[in-house]
Amino acid sequence: MSQPIKIGIVGVGKIVRDQHLPALAKDQDYRLIAAASRHGKVDDIANFPDIEAMLGAVPELEAVSLCMPPQFRYDAARTALMAKKHVFLEKPPGATVSEVEDLKTLAAQNGVSLFASWHSRYAPAVEAARVFLDTAKIRSAAINWKEDVRRWHPNQEWIWAPGGFGVFDPGINALSIATHILPAMFITSAVLDFPENRASPVAARVTFRTSNGLPVTMDLDWLQTGPQSWDILADTDKGAMVLSGGGSKLAIDGKVIHEEPEAEYPMLYKRFAEIVRAGTSDVDLAPLQHVADAFMLGKRNVVEAFFD
Repeated sequence: MSQPIKIGIVGVGKIVRDQHLPALAKDQDYRLIAAASRHGKVDDIANFPDIEAMLGAVPELEAVSLCMPPQFRYDAARTALMAKKHVFLEKPPGATVSEVEDLKTLAAQNGVSLFASWHSRYAPAVEAARVFLDTAKIRSAAINWKEDVRRWHPNQEWIWAPGGFGVFDPGINALSIATHILPAMFITSAVLDFPENRASPVAARVTFRTSNGLPVTMDLDWLQTGPQSWDILADTDKGAMVLSGGGSKLAIDGKVIHEEPEAEYPMLYKRFAEIVRAGTSDVDLAPLQHVADAFMLGKRNVVEAFFD
């Protein structure tokens, strides 16, 4: 067995504690030896205030996992790549498409791996949905992604700042699945609801057409109470497909054909280890490009102020 990859983590917040640390703790491909964060700390390893201090003090690091807000990710990723460290990017991989394109170039120039970790693509029923749709004739599709920001991102003001994505922070998860299981698609129109006291949208309605002219709609809402909705539906000649639970359950004409417990982050780190050892990168920009297109084409609709 190969030696564990010595990895550090940058940005110790909710997603790190909920997902990254448990995944790394169980994965024999890694040894977590350092962390850097302005506010959080990880027990029993070296902790630093920023990535520069971490890389300077722990030169044996081979890889870093970057989990700070996307507005700050480019500089940290560039620092790591220039130090010839492999880089895992939490989603979204950057604040802009051009930033991530530059990181791809830097990774290649420095002979290290870069991974854009679209975690929802690794939900257990996503691959089964892709296989089903590859054998079917799709007539139309719809994405319904509705959740409560107050539950999932309490007091996280960065998501409302310019570059924070707003409702496209969860919406990009839907797009990461859709761009994996549906034909190539392009935005034709969008309406983005901006609360009058926020700089990022709280809801959006987007229409697409696929490369062969099929209609796809997307409805995003970040104030849904009660049960949360993470569904992708497709009307096909082989039945009505519903991929629900954020990609955890697949049903055709109401019959469940695939359902497993969620294990997205362990799968992400497995994939990262694969590309590190293969000397390759895995950076798909399609979900981020769709978000950029929605902001470019979208009509801004001002709605009532939102308060936590």
